[in-house]
Amino acid sequence: MNQEVIEFIDAVKEPWQQQLCTLLREIVISAIPDVQERIQYKKPHFLKNGKYAAVISTSKDAVSFTLFNTANMTLPEGFEGPPERKTLKLKKGQEADRDLLSSLVSRAASELG
Repeated sequence: MNQEVIEFIDAVKEPWQQQLCTLLREIVISAIPDVQERIQYKKPHFLKNGKYAAVISTSKDAVSFTLFNTANMTLPEGFEGPPERKTLKLKKGQEADRDLLSSLVSRAASELG
């Protein structure tokens, strides 16, 4: 548990964004048992064996969840970005599919050593 990541999430102003950030963090922690957390570029980064696995960021009207190491994966509709990393933007009222995201995080992180 990284205190800076906890403080980042606690400082998110919109309650719905704070809830989504908390859920996404829980998904990553459960999907990657030995995950390392840190704040980098003013947002939570999650690493496995020193390599990026996921990032959570917030904007005015969304929470973005970026997965790394996705070049060999087929991702569901909604994920955008270059082959090596894909981002899902969740807006107010949208639900995060815990099981789906957990599976995707596990698959993406499985090749990080």
